[in-house]
Amino acid sequence: MNALITLVVLALFAMLANALKRVPADQVHSLYRRGKPYRLLQPGLHVALPLIDRVEHRIQLSGQVLRFEEPLPNAHDVRGTVYWQVLEPERADAVIEQADQLIRGGALAALRQEPEAYASDRRDLSSRLKQSMNGALRERGMMVTRVELEFA
Repeated sequence: MNALITLVVLALFAMLANALKRVPADQVHSLYRRGKPYRLLQPGLHVALPLIDRVEHRIQLSGQVLRFEEPLPNAHDVRGTVYWQVLEPERADAVIEQADQLIRGGALAALRQEPEAYASDRRDLSSRLKQSMNGALRERGMMVTRVELEFA
């Protein structure tokens, strides 16, 4: 009988520990209930329903860095560093897993659209890339803060 009580108490303690969710200061977690978005957990301690709720995404609010290297058709190899961050986690939640691909694809598409800029004004090219990528990312709750390019 004592073993059964001990087992029940341990199971309850494990469920309670599983129900507590701690969100660090520079993050927001998206809580999904039964596989559908339920709410965003802001920094702090939260209680979720065990076996029903789960944290799907851990969204960093601080700046993030993405590096890429790509050979381009005009015989220039370009290396770049894109600094970006999430501004609106509720919008970014749906696409946060594809953020790196979105940013990399946006940077490469913008570079391919401006082949004449490789030889002339490279400083202005970084700001044009940033502006071009932000046009697509802002509606998704993200923003590019800086782009650095190197040409080989």
